Amino acid sequence: MPSSENDLFARTVLVLSLALSASLALAAPKVVKKVPPEFPADAMRKNVNAGSVRAKLVIALDGTVTEVEIVEAEPKRVFDRAAVEALKEWRFEPASEKQSHEVRLVFRNEE
Repeated sequence: MPSSENDLFARTVLVLSLALSASLALAAPKVVKKVPPEFPADAMRKNVNAGSVRAKLVIALDGTVTEVEIVEAEPKRVFDRAAVEALKEWRFEPASEKQSHEVRLVFRNEE
């Protein structure tokens, strides 16, 4: 192969390798234990019957959740504490590196 064809081939292989690495890195971590959040009594007192929280989790190598950051909540600050407490109990499959993952929890008062 001429030099320019070798360079093109090498760049193509590199791009495909990077694309494959990126797709593997974006694979969602597998949840092995989910703990449902409790519906807050304070929300019931305020007549709030539903809401949602979107949170970013930092997952350690052993699959434990080490950090929970509330990214979005509706209504604001009503379900945050319940979401954080539940999500800190979640467990994921162990991995070779620290991961982050976003989840959305939906709250509904069924009573």
